[in-house]
Amino acid sequence: MVSSKSPTAVAINAAAKTGQWIKSRLGNIKELDIKQSAQDLVTDVDKGAELMIRKLILTHFPDHAFLGEEGVEAASTEPMDALEDAEYLWIVDPVDGTTNFVQGFPYFCISIALAHHGELIIGVIYDPMRDEMFVAEKGRGAYMHGTPTAVSSEDTLADSVIAIGFNPERDFALPLNLKGMQALAPRTRSLRAMGSAAMHLAYVAAGRLSGYYEVGLNSWDIAAGVLLIQESGGKVTDTQGQAFHLGARHIVATNGHMHQELIQVIEEAGASGY
Repeated sequence: MVSSKSPTAVAINAAAKTGQWIKSRLGNIKELDIKQSAQDLVTDVDKGAELMIRKLILTHFPDHAFLGEEGVEAASTEPMDALEDAEYLWIVDPVDGTTNFVQGFPYFCISIALAHHGELIIGVIYDPMRDEMFVAEKGRGAYMHGTPTAVSSEDTLADSVIAIGFNPERDFALPLNLKGMQALAPRTRSLRAMGSAAMHLAYVAAGRLSGYYEVGLNSWDIAAGVLLIQESGGKVTDTQGQAFHLGARHIVATNGHMHQELIQVIEEAGASGY
């Protein structure tokens, strides 16, 4: 149970209300633009959803800092560098999986996180198509509709299903991710690529995936999901095995049991991004 005025309740409410509006706009996009590449899409729905979330949050917490994907001109660490020392920072991706949304492929979500002096304390991911609300609070566990989530139990890559991503950044991130995929494919039970970093992370937290790897992400893609995994008993680091921080862009997230094995495969393939 959370207080109706608590940051957690505000995040849940913002995700739920925005998610239902986004769902109502499926198949009804009025504006479609590109950002850093022809594969990196943004719609009027992304922009409207971010404005809605910003208003719902800042009405309750007007002194908090806010970092939303659509408020950043291009993928960059600079906004994070400037804001990660803020006392309270909301980190929001209004539609994670925009390409899926545009295509009518029902795999996208809202991701909302809150950091306190750079430490994640709240993470909320909402999938409006399945009405699944994943919630984590630092030190208090993670839940999906009130039921505690827990990572899976696979001990080796050979028994694991790992999520991967086709990053829209074509010059640096995509070639590295493809190298990682090629290395992981024969070493795992199977790979999955469903087009939403936040949903991949939520599924790792819920035990539906064993792990997730991708180079070239941003804080709004992953902040909420990182806390979900940590509070579900899993592990998230950068691709070199260093502790996660808000500026990390190349990550490995797992159930913790075969974390080092996954990192080793990526490093041997030259696909860590470093």
